[in-house]
Amino acid sequence: MGRVKTIARRSFLIGSAAILGGVAFGTYLVKRDPANPLTADAAAGDAVFNPWVKINADGITLVTPHTDLGQGAASMQAMLIAEELDVELDQITTTPGVPAAAYYNTALAAEAVPFRSNDDSFAADTMRSTMGAVMKVLGAQVTGGSTSVLDSFDKLRQAGAVVRETLKAAAAAETGIEVSELRTERAAVVLPDGTRLEYTALAARAAQMDPVNDVTLRDPAQWRMIGKKVQRMDVLAKSTGTQTYGIDLKVDGMVHASVRMNPRKGAPMLGFNASAAEGMRGVSQVIGLPYGVAVIADNTWRAFRAVEEIEIDWDKAPYPAEQDEHWAAVAASFTPDRLDKEWRHDGDVDTALANASEAVVEAEYRAPYVAHQPLEPLSAIVKVTDDRVDIWVSHQLPRFVQQRVAKKLEMDTDQVYLHNQYAGGSFGHRLEFDNIDVTVDVARELPGTPVKLTFRREEDFVQDYNRQIGMARGRGAHAGGKVTALDLEIATVSSSRSQSKRLGAPVPGPDTQIAAGAWNMRYAVPDLRVRAYAVPELAPTSSWRSVGASTAGFFAESFLDELIHAAGADPMEERLRLVNDEDARRVLEAVAEMSNWGSSLGPRKGRGVALVTSFGVPVAEVVEVTDTDDGIRIDRVWLAAEVGRVVDPVTFENVVAGGVIWGLGHAMNSEITYSDGMAEQDNFHMAEGMRMHQCPVIEVRALENNPAIRGIGEPPVPPAAPALANAIFAATGTRLREMPFFNTVSFV
Repeated sequence: MGRVKTIARRSFLIGSAAILGGVAFGTYLVKRDPANPLTADAAAGDAVFNPWVKINADGITLVTPHTDLGQGAASMQAMLIAEELDVELDQITTTPGVPAAAYYNTALAAEAVPFRSNDDSFAADTMRSTMGAVMKVLGAQVTGGSTSVLDSFDKLRQAGAVVRETLKAAAAAETGIEVSELRTERAAVVLPDGTRLEYTALAARAAQMDPVNDVTLRDPAQWRMIGKKVQRMDVLAKSTGTQTYGIDLKVDGMVHASVRMNPRKGAPMLGFNASAAEGMRGVSQVIGLPYGVAVIADNTWRAFRAVEEIEIDWDKAPYPAEQDEHWAAVAASFTPDRLDKEWRHDGDVDTALANASEAVVEAEYRAPYVAHQPLEPLSAIVKVTDDRVDIWVSHQLPRFVQQRVAKKLEMDTDQVYLHNQYAGGSFGHRLEFDNIDVTVDVARELPGTPVKLTFRREEDFVQDYNRQIGMARGRGAHAGGKVTALDLEIATVSSSRSQSKRLGAPVPGPDTQIAAGAWNMRYAVPDLRVRAYAVPELAPTSSWRSVGASTAGFFAESFLDELIHAAGADPMEERLRLVNDEDARRVLEAVAEMSNWGSSLGPRKGRGVALVTSFGVPVAEVVEVTDTDDGIRIDRVWLAAEVGRVVDPVTFENVVAGGVIWGLGHAMNSEITYSDGMAEQDNFHMAEGMRMHQCPVIEVRALENNPAIRGIGEPPVPPAAPALANAIFAATGTRLREMPFFNTVSFV
């Protein structure tokens, strides 16, 4: 059966054409490897083995093309190469490299297809392979979807092993000693007598040789770094405040700028009066744009102050002006004509509910717009000349940036030079292009002069493409102390369609993200149905950390908990009874053991549990709270995730704990609402997240039973909100059906 599947998949890929966005490809393009971008500027003596490694007499450079957004991606990529290359992290330098098709991300294919991650059927396997080929042909260099580790794990170790074996071959050619008698350690080939030939000394000879591509990756028992506690390469700089982010960057001769764009997102500017700003200290120019006004000044603060003084007449919003109208549009979307897809239908839900009579439970849930809120606001530096444009920015889609700017300036893509930077957070924010678009528009007015444009925090908030707004309506039944039926309808705007429209690549077919985290729930409820409804676009939206699962996971696990309590069952025991997947069962059992589930709690205390699978990772979370006289206190959180293999245990724990805090904080305190077409929240004091004194003790456990490696940046987020809501119900008897929770309860 396995052989049939393999042959059929290969035949499908190579024997037919695949089409996406109008680009058709067949056998030749699928088989062809993209060009190595390091060869373009390789100097004499540079050994450029593959797109990820360059060695010369001056040192060893590793290319880490996945954008580091604070999640440790640069160190992770360097670690994977270094593991096989036999170098230490203090012996190398890293660079994000230039945007290139060679850095395409095939790991995105798994999330781009309408199949559950644990579905290994012929159809699912074939479509994943097809999408992987699409990513290769399009050269889709993307950081996102918790795919950086998954995309890098095999190919970067392979890249390191190829370099190691090629250097051993170069040493053999130089000494006459058989390769089998040579070994490597600490960036050197070691001869039988202990003589060390440094990689840097062998580079010139290796550069004249064909790479040794037939290599064997090391057994995990030999790993020095993977799975071990290794200090991240950026820890010292970040701990001492010396890390350079995009917003810190300086370029010779640059001027500073800031901008105000129409806060009614997507609408134009009608007119402005800049007389007050033009006379302010340090201001050199005011530039009118179709969508707003920019100020050029001699520093960022003066640009900020001046742009705030401009009187501007804004046009009306192209979406409903008031928040109530947004909710009304969502509520009106549970109709047959807006059914995006029935994602799951097990058993006969309608008959089960009809026969359940008095044992039917009904509820409605809501999730608001929320902002991305990275600590580092958006900025960019752009220099436009007649023959090239240079862009210094942090972005998750570097090749898309090149293509977009080239089109805007009517240049060839290879005339756009992107210098990707470290970012102080993203959470999906740096998948968008507003900061780049406006900086290019301003810089083209000052040819030859680098323009550094920085968004004020308020501008960063109001110009955000927020997380989708959504509602869910659930009906379920129970009998004999068990959940027997669950019917969940979810209606949200499609952030995927909103985002892809701005990319110029509309998403064909249903949006997998509307019901992500719900339709793929790993439970065997006898009668189970999940339907997704697409709300016509309201305010524009975008991918937010964990995308659809951040809302649908809340809907599904909260309503399931409601059904379990109505049945009189224990929330953990009933989930374990219903679960139909071994990975999911193990994470539930792990958090049950970690939290000592079932042990007695003091008065006014409660525990809640949630299990959500997103990006192929089942995550179970238990939250324990106390209902104090002053409000809800979150005491402890336990989380277990099945990720297959942990590359960096320290970063894993930090990323997971950060995801818990992110998910809890936004569920507690964050929302974006609209009035007069404008976002009402424009800074952190109005969308607080979690404060330090509210942070609970967090215990994290990684399970490594599944052979498939997975990413962990987003999966810890979705179970946080329902686990917290379920805990609050257990402690108080109040069921929270709408985020943010501060509208119903207070927190201390």
